[in-house]
Amino acid sequence: MVLKLLKKALTALFKTIIRILGGKEFSSKPFPALFLMKHIIIQKIFRINPKVNWPVHWTSKIIAPENIKSGKRAPGLGIGCYIDGRNGIIIEENVWIGPRVSIISMNHDENDYSKYVKSKSIIIRKDCWLATNCIITAGVELGEHTIVAAGAIVTRSYPEGNQLIAGVPAKPIKKLDKYNR
Repeated sequence: MVLKLLKKALTALFKTIIRILGGKEFSSKPFPALFLMKHIIIQKIFRINPKVNWPVHWTSKIIAPENIKSGKRAPGLGIGCYIDGRNGIIIEENVWIGPRVSIISMNHDENDYSKYVKSKSIIIRKDCWLATNCIITAGVELGEHTIVAAGAIVTRSYPEGNQLIAGVPAKPIKKLDKYNR
């Protein structure tokens, strides 16, 4: 009940701010300034992902953003993403991240769950696409132009590139042509 009231109040606030600034309400392509303002309000005023220096959807969770290096596309813009950068994440140019994607660079010690295991950084090379609900686990490297299918769980590296990987655990299922920019 309280969440519904809060959501209604926030929606009314955003509509008012957008009207004052002369923008269209909830257009499919909002003005960049309005888009950034929305994320500044959510992240800095309402303190949702406040330490993240790029826009993040309010339903996404970013851990250790200082260990995440990204190209021009901001990770976490999709709905419900979980990105844990404690062991480091490198995301190159033109990587598309769908909704509810998890990129988890830290793992628990299997003999003592309260301890974490150090591993290599996750590396996602340029022109990759991480589809809805896929999971990338610690130490994984994805080569250029790798598509991770929806719902796939990637537990090992696929540095070759130009491939579609799918399944639980993920494995290559199709070779792809070079990416066309």
